[in-house]
Amino acid sequence: MGYVRAKKNLGQHFLKDLNIAKKIVAGMQADKVSKVLEIGPGMGVLTQYLLQNNNFQTHVVEIDTESVAYLQENYPELSDRIIGEDFLKYDLASLFDEPFAVIGNFPYNISSQIFFKILEHRDQIPEVVGMIQKEVAERMSAVPGNKTYGILSVLMQAFYDIEYLFTVSEKVFDPPPKVKSAVIRMVRNTTSNLECDEKLFFRVVKTGFNQRRKTLRNSLKPVLGEHKLEDEIMSKRPEQLSIEEFVNLTNKIQELLNTQLRE
Repeated sequence: MGYVRAKKNLGQHFLKDLNIAKKIVAGMQADKVSKVLEIGPGMGVLTQYLLQNNNFQTHVVEIDTESVAYLQENYPELSDRIIGEDFLKYDLASLFDEPFAVIGNFPYNISSQIFFKILEHRDQIPEVVGMIQKEVAERMSAVPGNKTYGILSVLMQAFYDIEYLFTVSEKVFDPPPKVKSAVIRMVRNTTSNLECDEKLFFRVVKTGFNQRRKTLRNSLKPVLGEHKLEDEIMSKRPEQLSIEEFVNLTNKIQELLNTQLRE
């Protein structure tokens, strides 16, 4: 197909090396699903290879009307499986009555929002493969103690095993963007619940990392208010905590707040 336009997340950049598209699609195992949803197919750079796989049925969600028209014209076999909607606003629960995988060249400016929406529907989505900004991919796959370990690392790894598959050079695009890209694979882990108040867990993680250079004793003041948690963990910084430690911290905070309420 010659040059195929990449997603508008990269502006008007064209993917010159279609082997990269093949590698992204090959990174998806999709062994537990019969349906795959591609987010933002644009002009079909990934779609063309997804449609070659008979092990699953491909659906796409695309907000751009020009791209929808292009897909309908060039991939008629896909026409009744094109959702002309905004993925972030679309009701995923109504899409399929069975688990489905997600793939895409995710728009860099909303990639975190996409992952948080996937997280909300984690029991529907056992696998995700996507190309994102390299910096975000490194954050998502980072381990405790790493300077890139943060909110996305903790919240996504709490429910998904995340694998950094490969780096994508800016040189495979024309013109090249200013940043490198990377492809990751997320596979749902066995955690059904975190054995803590998950809303409080999310709040503790986000609040802690909002001032990541401070110790938890200082960064978690918005959560604790006037209360003080006397525990050695409070002298640590958020990037030092594993997911299990964040769960334990959440339970300690919950117990403290409940005790204060009873008094």
